[in-house]
Amino acid sequence: MGHAASIMHRILLFIIAIFACAPSADAQFENAQKATSSVPDLFSEVKTIAPGTTFTLALKLDHPQEWHSYYQNSGGVELPPAIKWTLPDGFTAGPIQWPVPEVKDGFFGKSFVYSGSPVFLIELTAPKSLTPGGTVSLTADAAWQICKDSCINESKSFTLTLPVAAVAEIDPAQASLFANARKSLPVKMPSLEITAQSDGGDVQLRIANLKEAPTDFIPNQPFLQLASVGGSIQRDGDAWLVTLKRIKKDFLDNAVTQGKSLSGILTGPTAIEIPDTAITSPPAKLLPFSKFLPVLGGMLLGGLILNLMPCVFPVIGLKIMGFVQQAGQDRKKIALHGIIFALGVLASFGVLSGILFAARSAAGGAAGSIGWGYQLQNPWVVLTLMLLMFVLALNMFGLFELGTSATSVGGSLQSKQGLGGSFFSGVLATVVATPCSAPFLGVAIGAAIALPAVQFFGAFAAMAVGLALPYLILSVFPRLIDFLPRPGAWMESFKQAMSFFLFATAGYLLWVYAGQIGLENLLGPIFGLSAIAIAAWIYGRWNLPHRPQGTRFTAIALTLLFAAGGFLLAKPPQKSALVWEPWSQERVDELLAEGTPVYIDFTAQWCATCQVNKKRAYTDEVIRLMKEKGIVALKADKTSPDPKIEEKLQELGRSAIPVNVLLVPEKEPIITPELLSPGYLEELFTKEIPAK
Repeated sequence: MGHAASIMHRILLFIIAIFACAPSADAQFENAQKATSSVPDLFSEVKTIAPGTTFTLALKLDHPQEWHSYYQNSGGVELPPAIKWTLPDGFTAGPIQWPVPEVKDGFFGKSFVYSGSPVFLIELTAPKSLTPGGTVSLTADAAWQICKDSCINESKSFTLTLPVAAVAEIDPAQASLFANARKSLPVKMPSLEITAQSDGGDVQLRIANLKEAPTDFIPNQPFLQLASVGGSIQRDGDAWLVTLKRIKKDFLDNAVTQGKSLSGILTGPTAIEIPDTAITSPPAKLLPFSKFLPVLGGMLLGGLILNLMPCVFPVIGLKIMGFVQQAGQDRKKIALHGIIFALGVLASFGVLSGILFAARSAAGGAAGSIGWGYQLQNPWVVLTLMLLMFVLALNMFGLFELGTSATSVGGSLQSKQGLGGSFFSGVLATVVATPCSAPFLGVAIGAAIALPAVQFFGAFAAMAVGLALPYLILSVFPRLIDFLPRPGAWMESFKQAMSFFLFATAGYLLWVYAGQIGLENLLGPIFGLSAIAIAAWIYGRWNLPHRPQGTRFTAIALTLLFAAGGFLLAKPPQKSALVWEPWSQERVDELLAEGTPVYIDFTAQWCATCQVNKKRAYTDEVIRLMKEKGIVALKADKTSPDPKIEEKLQELGRSAIPVNVLLVPEKEPIITPELLSPGYLEELFTKEIPAK
């Protein structure tokens, strides 16, 4: 019932939005009669332009009374003014310079609008190669939207013809217009020190070197609210702290994309332009001891559990007995060996955690703080973790063994004498044990990774103490070795059972990865993981000490080949420049009526050939040719049943996919072969679509 109510709520809001933002019949009639139309004009600040100089144009919109247009961030779904330029070779046009807007209550919150006669400035630059004595024509296709109780889309094309002279000449008749327009712009203040921070919730904008008190902040990004809507502005030492609430869902309950930077206008006695500022993570804060204690406990417990790994547990007793033999039954010397061993563990953990902290600092910027979740925003990080978890899971399941000599913690190192041997034993014990940490330490590491330096290293030191603690206790009380559980088959079963935690972690990371690269690109990672599993199987089955040297060499070569191939298949794909619109017969009819060629891909996620076509056929050259020919690409996705798509396929005489069709106005549909190649598509588009 609640779900149905939510759907009805969204439908109601959508209907309201349509009536609010679409022209009503009356408004359309008024527009036809020019009763509610804006009066636009384009002015030049100069009479003549000179080679290599920058000059300013102004788009002025005289709005009907009580009607308004919109700022670059309208605050809702309305459209701001936009200009498409057609300029001679070498000319460039800058962005629209936005005046300070008014804040108005709209249907779904605050809107940022312009009433009356707003003026929008645009700077253009002439090329240095321009020759004085001639003229140049500058064409601007302007479009904007005005609203009152309903909305009207308006547009007009302008062409300015300006003489070219050796020196640019200002037009005095336009001086007042441009002077007032510049006064309406927010002021740029390079002396301000501006930072923005967020831990995923509210955004904290800090502005230093500003004497006057600001009154509000108008954001340029739609994922931020006005400061006056749920936020705050307060003094913070010698700076102003502006708190901005996020907009996470729009009025239709759809997710709003969250940006990584902000800009806008700080209002007050003087409206100030806030330039684009990156949103960084805040510095890590020390946890209260009551909250830090569970983290320490989790890391300590994780370190203790590492001793149960099959590569570590069987040699605990052997190592302690080695201490006893080296110390000649002297309990003080036995204890000293245990302490030195523990120092080796602590030292190696210090190195490993230092590397992790340095990587964290590099990823988190100057503040040196990122959260575990922030790492997962990077597809390369997710891919690396996924492959690591998958390979470790295969290892723990027994498909292959890494470092079969690792038991030398109690074997070959057993022959090393003195305190140095004990220290190195502690180092190697860490190297052997830490790959096994993932099933036990995920939560604790997730909490520790975002801590400030002191608590960060303290947490990993607790893990090191957990790993070393049995050795310390047994070196002080060596008789306790007799009470340890005897190594046996149960340990191999325990290790294999733990592998399923790693497989589950790899599966979760694959799900995250699919969300980043797109579900349509998931086939590559799936095949990539399969290839890596084959590599692990080959390594574990044929790279064994009793195998002939030639067999082992071949096994290593094939292992590297399959592993490299798997990585290449799984890596993040390059984002295609080809934009697919959803297919509908209405859209096809509309495009063909306009004389536009249409290319339709009847596809589905479960269609392997379809995915192969997408990977190999649509090269940069093919996409460039499609743009040159003006081809619109439509995707008819039948991953889920769609009667309209099925009906269209039957009309084309096809029942199975892939089916790719080129539709050219006034020609019969051309159905391509099932397996596409770039060469075929280039020939098809060149032959069937006439040059413009």
